[in-house]
Amino acid sequence: QVQLVESGGGLVQAGGSLRLSCAASGRTLDIYAMGWFRQAPGNEREFVAAISWSGGTPYYTNSVKGRFTISRDNDKNTVHLQMSSLKPEDTAVYYCAAKNIVGSMSYGRGYGYWGQGTQVTVSS
Repeated sequence: QVQLVESGGGLVQAGGSLRLSCAASGRTLDIYAMGWFRQAPGNEREFVAAISWSGGTPYYTNSVKGRFTISRDNDKNTVHLQMSSLKPEDTAVYYCAAKNIVGSMSYGRGYGYWGQGTQVTVSS
């Protein structure tokens, strides 16, 4: 098993920044990518960003390109999401996930392990 713990969520005003972190433990050799998803009230879970564990290739959904940056620290089994120029529509619970199943980077079912979620609220 893999355990994921997120941190860094909070309340920020529009235009501000937050940095989310996710630490993985357990059988981390099962992981070949880590990503972030978010879910706002009344909405379905949405892919935000992911990064391949070996090469560090990032992937982003269009709505966050240029504003969010995903990075990883392999030695610490940690992934970060630096969020800048935040908008009210970014408000959601953000979930860290570890991908261990072959498939699209944006396909949630390809991620076998999930964190508890951290709330991000952006005020207008």
